[in-house]
Order: sequence, then structure tokens, then C-alpha cells
Amino acid sequence: MKLAIFAYSRRGCGTALRVREGLCRPGDQCRCFAPARYAGGDFEAVQSPCARFTGPLFGWADALVFVGAVGIAVRSIASYVRDKRTDPAVLSVDELGKFVIPLLSGHIGGANALAEELARALNAVPVVTTATDINGRFSVDAWAARQGLCISDMGAAKAVSAAILEGPVPLCCGFPIEGELPPGTAAGESGEVGICISWEKKEPFTKTLLLVPPVLHLGLGCRRGTPAEAVQGAVDGVLEARGICPQAVKCAASIDLKRDEAGLLEFCARRGWPVSFYSAQELAALEGNFTPSERVLRVTGVDNVCERAAMMGARRLVVPKTAQNGVTVALAEEDWTARF
Repeated sequence: MKLAIFAYSRRGCGTALRVREGLCRPGDQCRCFAPARYAGGDFEAVQSPCARFTGPLFGWADALVFVGAVGIAVRSIASYVRDKRTDPAVLSVDELGKFVIPLLSGHIGGANALAEELARALNAVPVVTTATDINGRFSVDAWAARQGLCISDMGAAKAVSAAILEGPVPLCCGFPIEGELPPGTAAGESGEVGICISWEKKEPFTKTLLLVPPVLHLGLGCRRGTPAEAVQGAVDGVLEARGICPQAVKCAASIDLKRDEAGLLEFCARRGWPVSFYSAQELAALEGNFTPSERVLRVTGVDNVCERAAMMGARRLVVPKTAQNGVTVALAEEDWTARF
């Protein structure tokens, strides 16, 4: 975790050090800031007006903690707040360390959980105000964030959170479930507002919150010199034709002969997908039924690249070899369980 802590008084600096001790773990990056008269040692000096100084740190940090009045924190972050899916957690702590208040990104950013953790460390009172939390109901966006799921529509997430406060919301899941369904939900596949956990584009409810686990491995093959646009066209064409959410793709893979394939690398970099490369021997050793090609065997030393590459680290092939404009695409699914 990357953590930025701000203090504005001598007493606040002491509390800031307690905050650091309570939240930072080995491997975390933690920076403490204070006005120049208190800077030195553990504290970096706040340069320029605080609001302007906060900007770069708002983009760098996973969490910001302001030790002082809530108003200082609000004014410091106001011009940088953009999207609850990407904004960092922001907390305010009074300079005596009596109260911990999550101000921003309580669920997805984890501010509520951090507030509870910090309150225990400081022997303080966590002041959590989100409706699902104070009513003991399921917080779908916080759970999705912990599970690493993509939230398809924040408007639908808001509708689900509101509906959960009124009564059970139906939930359908295309994966094994571990544990009991959380309070405010019930198994179901129809209704006005509901939750669907799937990598397929589904809308079983009038207003569906689709939660997408990144569980698909993309296997790629292509002719030498294939541009990134051609790779993108082939991949997007397969995803669209099969009704697959792009957010479900976790990673990509190919044969090591493509390790320097500029178009393939550029496309995967655009999507933020890590790419693994395997030797012909590694791919050929994989057991299973794959679509063979004599030409591919002559050129690469293995009878199929994309399907075998997709299956490296996955459980089952869900999209077999599909060819388009010199690009071959396959998708395989890894095991995943919804844990409540």
C-alpha cells in the first residue's frame, strides 16, 4: 500500500506517527508531511498551498490520511475527486486520535475498512456513515473490490445498494459459491434489480449489476509483422461474437517465437494484459484435445499455439481457435470461487 499522511500541528505530528505505525506493513510505502516548521526527520515539508500539494499524491497514493479538521481534508482533495472506482481512500483523524472518519472511497477504495483498522490501532471511534454498513447489510461494491471483480455499471451498483436496504436482492452466480449468501441477498435469476456474477454479458434482471471476475486466459498466434490493429480486431471480434466481457480477460500468452512481435506486444500493453511466452516443448507437453495444424507444426514446432497457450494455467477451453486476418485467438477459463 502507498500511504500519504498529513499533519498540521506538533500534536498532530505525534498522531500521524501513530497512524503510520497502525497502518503501515513491511513493503508498504509511507510518506508523512507537515508544515516546514515541523518538517525534518520523519516528515517532509509541505510545499505550496496544501490543496495544490495534494494533487500529485492523490494520484500516487492508495490512501491519504489527514490529521486535523475534516474541513482541511475536504478542501485539500475537492478538486481532485473524479471516480469512486479509481479515487484513493481518504480518511480524516482528529489531532488527538479520538475519531477516524472515512471521507472518500469507503467501499471500493477500502476507506471504511482502513478506518476500522486504524481505529483499533489508535483505540479510537470509527465514524462510518455509509448506509449498508451502518444497517449491517451487504456492501456489494466493497465485496467486489476485495474479490477483484470489475463492476460493470456504477449506477446499477447504487441501485443494488439501495434495494438491499429495502429487502432481499436476487443474486445469480456462474461459479461455485463458498459460504452463505450475505444479508440482503437471496439466490434468484429474475426481478427488478439484481446481481449477476459472470464473464458473459448477461442481463437477467430489469436492472442488472454485472460483476465480472478476470478469469480468462487469452491465447494468441499471428503471422510475423501483424500490426496491433489487426490483433485488436481479431480479439475484439471474438469477444463480441461470444458475448464475453473484455474485463474478464486476465492475461495473454503465446509461443516464445512471438516474444518480440511488436503488434502483439503493443496490443496487450494497451489493454494492460501481462503476456507470457512458452516454448514449443512446453506447449506440446500440455495434454488435451487441440485443433491441429500441419502448417503451424512446421513453422513453430507445435501443432497449435493459441489454444495451448490459453490453457497454460487455465482449467478449460471456452473459445477454441478462431482465425481472422492472420491472427488466431483462443480463450480458456481458470478456476474461481465466489467467497462470501
